[in-house]
Amino acid sequence: MITVDTHIHTLFSHGKATVQEMYAAARDKGMTVFGFSEHSPRPEGFDYPTDYKAKLTAAWPEYIRQVFDLKSNNDGIKVLLGIEMDWTTGQDAYIRQKLAADPFDYVIAGIHFLGTWGFDYKADDWAEWTEAECHARYETFFESMIDVAKTGLFNIIAHPDIIKIFSVDVFRSWIGTSKAQEAVRTALCAVKDAGMAMEVSSAGLRKMCKEIYPGPYLMETAKEIGLPLSFGSDAHSTASVGYAFDQLAEYARAYGYTQSVYFENRTMQVRSFLP
Repeated sequence: MITVDTHIHTLFSHGKATVQEMYAAARDKGMTVFGFSEHSPRPEGFDYPTDYKAKLTAAWPEYIRQVFDLKSNNDGIKVLLGIEMDWTTGQDAYIRQKLAADPFDYVIAGIHFLGTWGFDYKADDWAEWTEAECHARYETFFESMIDVAKTGLFNIIAHPDIIKIFSVDVFRSWIGTSKAQEAVRTALCAVKDAGMAMEVSSAGLRKMCKEIYPGPYLMETAKEIGLPLSFGSDAHSTASVGYAFDQLAEYARAYGYTQSVYFENRTMQVRSFLP
């Protein structure tokens, strides 16, 4: 049974519920460790067509205050302060400054941009690409993962094949090739060498790709190289807290995993998720 959910968003960004409502949902669903990991503010030039960036940036101190208020709860739930830090190429100084500003328990790396293009915003963008053009973007995504790992700033790589979100059939074909598998393996080895964990996320089940992040080849490779797993719902509503965690547990066990990790005070904590 998985009782740790460390990937959560609120209405401070594009979520649907307050910090307090998300916490109440976690309590009701039996979570024992609950990590708030709101999206980070982003530097100029990294924007979606419709964006929450200005709202989030203005309200950030209040968000931090509300999470800290919950850390002293009497419900027996360990509340952690995390952040999903958007990887923005060439903006290392900005990322370091943001991460130094608050006492985060953990930092999730979220790769949502290739250059300044938010690739997970709409399916129509992907409909324009040929198969070869899609493959090139997949390769860039995993190259970005290596860059993320090399910084030493992050604890968890989020939804590690989210690049498949709007082109899952093409992605499945690509990942069956030796070139793709070499690229993926190199990226996951970099994540492992950086002392990070790979997130297993139920968010993909709710998206157009309709499958868990990550898919089988990443899971096989992660197990082979000894890359730890963390679990996350990437919840943006109370209904999605702990979403499909029984399915995630069964999925991870099928690849030989019996333990998952989370981070507290930037230190890896290990626990069993077996019944």
